[in-house]
Amino acid sequence: MKIKSAAFVKSCADRHAADADEFAPQIAVAGRSNCGKSSLLNMLMGAKLCKTSSTPGRTRLINVFSVECDVPFYFIDLPGYGYSVAQKSVSDEWSERTDAYFRRGENIAQVLCLMDIRRVPSELDKTLINYLRDLNLPFTVVLTKSDKLSRAKAAKSRMDIAAALGLARDNLFVTSASKNIGRDELLDRIQCILSV
Repeated sequence: MKIKSAAFVKSCADRHAADADEFAPQIAVAGRSNCGKSSLLNMLMGAKLCKTSSTPGRTRLINVFSVECDVPFYFIDLPGYGYSVAQKSVSDEWSERTDAYFRRGENIAQVLCLMDIRRVPSELDKTLINYLRDLNLPFTVVLTKSDKLSRAKAAKSRMDIAAALGLARDNLFVTSASKNIGRDELLDRIQCILSV
């Protein structure tokens, strides 16, 4: 898939605004705070449209980006989860917003579940996968920050994470935004999903 252009559309506090029919089909991007969602989106879109930060919990709203290509679609950047330093009331607000978005899910073609390849999947990561299974939402696991490991260690980590999640390792995509690793493979995966 070749992306012709991408643009920021809006930030939504109300999930109803994010899952409006005008924003379809959607590729939602979910993951722990600081797992590299913004960096991955910038890599995929070929433009620095998402603000990146080393501070977890920066994305608090649902952000919508339009993508022009052979099969136009929208990236939905969801708030990160698992940032324990965030105030509980704010964390609950994020959870409710994301939960409401997923539960409607009419326009979601796929959820990209991002995980840091250097980390063992947390209970929250496993909960997200099981949650998406329960809702019958299709998902792809994307492992980020692979440049931080040697090729051999990245391959082993991919196998370990796949086993921990009960998935075949071929269902996990290895990426690195800083090295542009995995971009073409992931975009081809998205194209296949949207072309069905």
